[in-house]
Parts: sequence; C-alpha cells; structure tokens
Amino acid sequence: MPSLVQSVDWTALTPVVIPAALAVAVLIADLFLPQGRKALLGWITVAGFLAAGLTLIPLRDGHRATFCQTGGTHCSYAADHFALVIQVLVLGGALLTALLSLASETAETAERAGTGETADSGEGPPSGEYWFLLLSSAAGAALLPASRDLATLLVALEVTTLPAFALVALRRGDKLAGEASLKFFLSSVTATAVSLLGISFVYAATGTLNLSGVAAGLAHPPPGLGGGIPAGQLDHLAKVGVALTLVGFAFKLAAAPFHFWVPDTYAGAPLPVAAYLSVVGKAAGFSGLILITVIAFRPYQDVWGPVTGVLAALTMTVGNVGALRQRPDSDRGAVRLLAWSSVGQAGYLLVPLAAASSTDDPAHTIGTTVAYALMYGVVNLGAFAVAALVTRTAPRGRITDYRGLYASRPLSALALGFFLLCLAGLPPGVIGLFAKVAVFSSAVGARHGWLAVIMAVNVVIALVYYLRWTALLFARGEGSGAAAGGGGARVVAGAPAGIVAPVRTPIGLAAAIALTAVAGIALSGAPQIVLRYAQGTLL
Repeated sequence: MPSLVQSVDWTALTPVVIPAALAVAVLIADLFLPQGRKALLGWITVAGFLAAGLTLIPLRDGHRATFCQTGGTHCSYAADHFALVIQVLVLGGALLTALLSLASETAETAERAGTGETADSGEGPPSGEYWFLLLSSAAGAALLPASRDLATLLVALEVTTLPAFALVALRRGDKLAGEASLKFFLSSVTATAVSLLGISFVYAATGTLNLSGVAAGLAHPPPGLGGGIPAGQLDHLAKVGVALTLVGFAFKLAAAPFHFWVPDTYAGAPLPVAAYLSVVGKAAGFSGLILITVIAFRPYQDVWGPVTGVLAALTMTVGNVGALRQRPDSDRGAVRLLAWSSVGQAGYLLVPLAAASSTDDPAHTIGTTVAYALMYGVVNLGAFAVAALVTRTAPRGRITDYRGLYASRPLSALALGFFLLCLAGLPPGVIGLFAKVAVFSSAVGARHGWLAVIMAVNVVIALVYYLRWTALLFARGEGSGAAAGGGGARVVAGAPAGIVAPVRTPIGLAAAIALTAVAGIALSGAPQIVLRYAQGTLL
C-alpha cells in the first residue's frame, strides 16, 4: 500500500500562494489604513500579481509536481506546461483587471468629490473588500489548471467563483448589480450541485479522485467496487457521472444553453469585474473542462466528444446571433455585445476540445485551444479597457457613444479597432486570424468537417457586428465635446452651461490599454511561438 505522506514543493506553489497570502494581508491592512490612503491597497495588489507572474519563470521547464504520494505516481498539483500557460493568462488578466479597477476607483472618488458626497455615501465598492475578493478569486483560478484530482479541481473552481459573486454585487445601492449577482449565484450553485453529483458517481465507479486514476478505473474497473453492483450497471453509473460533470462545467463556462446569466451579469457588474469574468473566469473553467475530459474521462471519449461538439456549435451560434441583435443605442449595449461575443468565442474554444476526442495526440489539439485562449484574453481585456475609458465620459455605455472616437482619442480608437479586428480574425489582427485558422484546422484534421462548416458560418456572422463597431470609431461624430464619441471631455459641476473640462486618462487605465495593445501586436508578429509552446501542454 503506498504511503500517504505528501511532499511539498513551495516553489511550484508560489503562483497560488502569493495571491492567497496577499488577500489576507490586504484585508488586515484595510482595517488600519486611513480612508485617504486606501488607494495603496490597489497598488499593492498590482505588485502582488506582478510578483506572482514573475515566479512562473523558474517553473518554465514544466516538470514539477507536489502533494504527491511516495513514489510520485499520484500528485494533486502539477506545474506542467499546460498549468503554466493558463497561469500566465490568469495572473496577467488579474493584473490588468486590477489596473482597470484602479482607474474606476479614481473616477468614483473624483465623482464623489465633485458632488460633495462622502466616502461612506454608498456609491463605490469598499476598497479593502474589493481587493481581497479579487486576490482570492485569482488564487483559485491559478490553482485550477494545476489541479490533478477531482476534489482539488472542484475546490479551486469554487474558490474562483464564490468571490466573483460578491465582486459583481459589491457596488452598494446598485439594484442592477444585485440582480446580476443573483443570476450568477443561482446558475453557479446549480452547476456545483450537478458537478458534485457527477463526481460522486465517478468516484463510486472508480474508487479514486486522482485524474489519472479515474482514467485507469474507467478503462479497467477495479474489482470489489460498487457494493455488488454488476459491472454493466457500474459502467452506466460511470457514464452518467461523466455526463453530469460535463453539464456542471458547461454551466460554469456559459456554454449554450447554459449561457443565460452572462449578458445580464456582465452588464450589471462593474466594468473591470465584467472584464475579469470574461477572461480569467472563462480560462479557469476551460482549463478544468480540459483536464477532466482529456485526462480523467479519456476512456469515455465517445461520450464527451460528440457532446462537446454539439455544445461548441450551439454556443458559437447563440453567442454570435445574440451579439448581432444588439441595438447600438441601448444602454450598456457595448458591454452586452462583448458579453455575447464572449459566448461566441467560448464556442470556438470548444472546437479543438471536441476534436481532441478523435485524435491520438490530444496534447497537440489542446494546445490550439490554449493558444486561442491567450489571444482572446489579451484582445478582450484590451476592448474592455477602451470601453472603460469611453464610459468615463459616456456612462450609458451605448455603442453609438463610440461614434467619432478617432477624432477625440485617436490612439484609443486605433487600439479598439485593432482588438475588434483580432476578435474578428482579420488583418492587421494577425493573431486572431492565425488562432481561428488553427482552430479550423483542428476540426478538419480530426474529421469534424460539419463543425468546421458551422464555425465558418459563425465567423462570417461575427464579421458584421465587429466591423460595424469598428467603422463607427472612424465615422463623423454628431456634435462635439462630451456628446461626440465619448470624447475626452466632461461637463464641470457648477460651471456655466457649455463649459467642459478635459478628462485625464488614469495611469492604470492607460497602462492596461498600452499593455494589451503591445501584447496583441507582439503576438501578431510571432504567433507560432505561442502555438508551439502551448502544444507542449499536458505532457
């Protein structure tokens, strides 16, 4: 019988430990800092995410594991290439979210100062709690791709999700945010319950929670399990458990038809939180789905492969059609369009996963999904950053507020146009085109031609709303100043009518836009580097 003594490699755990420890430190520091110095907590959070990201450099060889039984055959945490790439995306996305949050916090403070409100008037989110929740959620998201047993996987997923409920509703007095958080909470609780039931069935059929052990147990059920249940019925129990676990993760990923909470949640949440959910939350969920399908449920690929393919086709179609139907003059229309777009992009991410069920080299195919996720994360965060900039002077968040943005903020308009073209898969967004071609090729190479055709149709549908928004950036504005294109001006409280003052772009917001733009251009210049490294995942 193997020993239960576990070894601990703290170096491998640092990307998770730093955000988790810093979350506690920030919450304690919030008790002692005066109100005027609470902005320091935000910069400490930014520094913490940056430090956690730097700790990935010594782990880049991808051959470390910890919490292992003696002999190292079964480990609960593995810092392989797959985990490292997703952790780069998670920590980078959390860092950019923190920068966007600093900008939002500055704007709310200035707004309260201009209207004579106090810090306790109930308008903005409490600073200490906000950074604590963001750090806690990021720690869970960083843990999830390195998890190698079902228990750790589910705990990491819940640690990622539970703080996000509060982040959505943390802005006090906002009824829309409260409703958005409630929808998010109810759908997530349902998903967790379904996943737990599925995992319990899988455990009953295999006698283990380790991902590799589950795969071995599904392929060759160990004798004596199931309490005397016949082998045939035990196989049915395992298949039901696999199906329920997949359904639970589909809720978490907002895959259609389990996507209903996404548009309202994104529109009701603070804009940095919506950006976080669209990238970091989605990356965490997808990494979990990849681990349970490609590793744990590999013997049942004939069960989850077709299901994933149908989910991919349905998700991309529902997402793109929903984005196409968004009215340009509706309030929060820009965020809703990005929310529907994220649903459509989730469908593209599912395509290589469906193809992995029909190939002998799933690591190569999964690498395509990871590379696409990196592209999507960078450009989607960039689009949300520009949206945060425009919302500072056009708080209704309509798509028409972007008309003529190039006239008032040319660099921001060019950046947003680049991000939208990347999402559409058009030059000069080479990384978007490269990622879509790689995903399309994975479907064709795995003999999923029907899925490739549906993807091609959806790419054409998506071109309509991406190009329509891009063209609006360079159209002639209607009027001037703050009324045109969300320009860089704001009406001064108490000033004579028609007097506007320029709005400075906060350092954090400018840094977020610049970092995503530079990363997008760099990835467009050498997209093959990302794909080659990503295809070395799941060794």
